Amino acid sequence: MALSLAAFAQGSVPGGQTIVVVPFENQSKAPGLEWIGESFPELLQERLTSSSMYALTRTDRMRAYERLGIPMDVHPSRATIYRIAEQMDVDYVLLGSYSFDGRIFSTAARLLDMRQDRLWPEVREAGPLVELIDIQTALAWDLLHQLHPEMATTRQAYVASAAPVRLDAFENYVRGVLAPTEGERIRRFSEAVRLSPAYPEALLQLGETCYRERQYDQAAAWLGRVAQDAPEAQEANFYLGLAAYYQGAYERAESAFGLVAARLPLAEVYNNLGVVTSRRGKKGAADSFQKAVDADPSDADYRFNLGVALFRAGDLAGASRQLREALALRPGDAEAKALLDSVANNAISHAQGDGLANRKIPLERIRINYEESSFRQLVLKIDAVGEQRLAKDDPRVHARFHADRGHELLAQGFVAEADREFRESVTLDPSNAEAHAGLARVLEANQDATGARTEAETALRLRQFAEPLLVLARLDLRDNRTETAAENVDRALRLEPSNIQALELKRAVAAKLAEKAQPLPNR
Repeated sequence: MALSLAAFAQGSVPGGQTIVVVPFENQSKAPGLEWIGESFPELLQERLTSSSMYALTRTDRMRAYERLGIPMDVHPSRATIYRIAEQMDVDYVLLGSYSFDGRIFSTAARLLDMRQDRLWPEVREAGPLVELIDIQTALAWDLLHQLHPEMATTRQAYVASAAPVRLDAFENYVRGVLAPTEGERIRRFSEAVRLSPAYPEALLQLGETCYRERQYDQAAAWLGRVAQDAPEAQEANFYLGLAAYYQGAYERAESAFGLVAARLPLAEVYNNLGVVTSRRGKKGAADSFQKAVDADPSDADYRFNLGVALFRAGDLAGASRQLREALALRPGDAEAKALLDSVANNAISHAQGDGLANRKIPLERIRINYEESSFRQLVLKIDAVGEQRLAKDDPRVHARFHADRGHELLAQGFVAEADREFRESVTLDPSNAEAHAGLARVLEANQDATGARTEAETALRLRQFAEPLLVLARLDLRDNRTETAAENVDRALRLEPSNIQALELKRAVAAKLAEKAQPLPNR
């Protein structure tokens, strides 16, 4: 998993920034090293992405190339790269080159600041070719440190803490990314997974490739192996849901889409969750479609699906309204027009006391495109605008905004992003108890028990409320300090008697106490 910059920085960055890494230029005369150019975007995207920086994906870059009519296999000029960056609306572009003299591999990189229209000083790294991944990781630290000199971590600690990747597996993965055919991609990604069975990026790409080839059994098998705490887990589960859907395994599809929906408020995920819920004949499809419409009101398919679900539920007025919206967005939608006519006919029949006519209802439409990257870029832009607006406010008001934002992000599963918000809040107003409590939960999620306990206790010194007490109770329960955990849960319930988390934790503590109270068996 990518290292969070927030874990290493003393301060934080207002809003958020975006960066695109273009393939590095090969200045080496040694044969067989062309693949390394693309390896820089692949690895640095993961290493540079943090709570305050988002590195755009290769898919984002491919879209920009396509819009400008640039072939992906052409190394663009500096001027063309500038046009690509403008198209992508990023804050920074990372340019670089590499060479190999038969003994030492060397690389150099420079940041192009698109907002200030200037190049930052060059950074360099070198070492044996077999240490390519460590060299690239050190380069990531150089760049982060250049952008944020306040970073507390050392270069050595950063490199040592980075997610390990086998070089031979990495090479096969990158060659798979560059492969011209799906068959070659499957072969390369399969070899990467054979060499490194838990390699999340390779598992994701292998699963997606099998999905595109309609090998749904294999796709589901590979995607199901992506660790749920990996950054790739959301995308893996989205395509796992699609693979299961096309197999008719709606229960598994619902589980996969539900996992993503619990972490990311993406319209296409809510839509697909509604589709498979409907296929299973369960209630709740309309609620999911409504969330999709709320997230993207301008999408005709989401409107159509909500209209279908409301028609099934007998809400003819609501169905008519959504279908009219769908037709306004896509006038040529014959299926929507036919269903709208059915709604009108049923409304007449119902008014005449004949009940709803028994007409065939069309199936809801699945969505196959996954847009997490676009969502994350939008979140960063919204945060940046909010930061500019709040910069002139009272620091305590500004701090409350970041604390509230942190709790929203934490509820959606964005732990690293919530970390940044809580730290910003504490920096602006150290007396904000909610920020300290939120930070305690983040540190608890990151397995930093000492830090979590410290922040929870700080929050309680500022104000007595349930959230930090529950953090302490969970930590106590984990450490087998059951009686202390029970005391903290009881304190939380005295303050907030209807707190659901406290009630659930009380049952867990009671079960643990009952287990401890069991008499020893006779010998």
